[in-house]
Amino acid sequence: MPEEAPFLGQNCITPYPRRVIVRRALWSIVQATVFRWSPRPWHGFRACLLRWWGADIAAPDQVVVFPTARITFPEFLTLEPRSMVGRNVTLYNLGRITLRRGANLSQNCHLCAGSHDFNRWSMPLVTAPIVIGENAWLAADVFVGPGVTIGELCVVGARSVVVRDLPPRKICVGHPCRPVKDRTAPAAG
Repeated sequence: MPEEAPFLGQNCITPYPRRVIVRRALWSIVQATVFRWSPRPWHGFRACLLRWWGADIAAPDQVVVFPTARITFPEFLTLEPRSMVGRNVTLYNLGRITLRRGANLSQNCHLCAGSHDFNRWSMPLVTAPIVIGENAWLAADVFVGPGVTIGELCVVGARSVVVRDLPPRKICVGHPCRPVKDRTAPAAG
């Protein structure tokens, strides 16, 4: 019988030990019940749950996390004060995702801190951190890929696809996302 031709994903195995897989399954249950069913204004409660599961949240009472947000690994999440994770946001944080002070993720944003090495048949997992800068705002439906840093006070337009770093104090849009003009600091009030 001839040998089978190679195929993507051949001999692929999970990079996680059994204890991590079990912990992730338990978190999935908590997230689908207690986290999801908590009343919408209970942002601090959800932040405390995330912190209990390993997230780095110094001030749980100073962050906003909506109950419909989906977080894969709480232990790879850092939320600084005044940051916000909006409705239906997906944080596929196979690598660390950090939201700096005041960073704001609008509804349906998807941050993905992992990919696969497609140059190898086994397609091993490759992770890279994502950092959303201080007071940066990602509008609705933005996708951010692995290894991206978005600068402070940056605005990323709706439905943009961010696969490269974005500079601070810029308004950025598109697929792929690119800076289109300067952003001034917001006015008081």
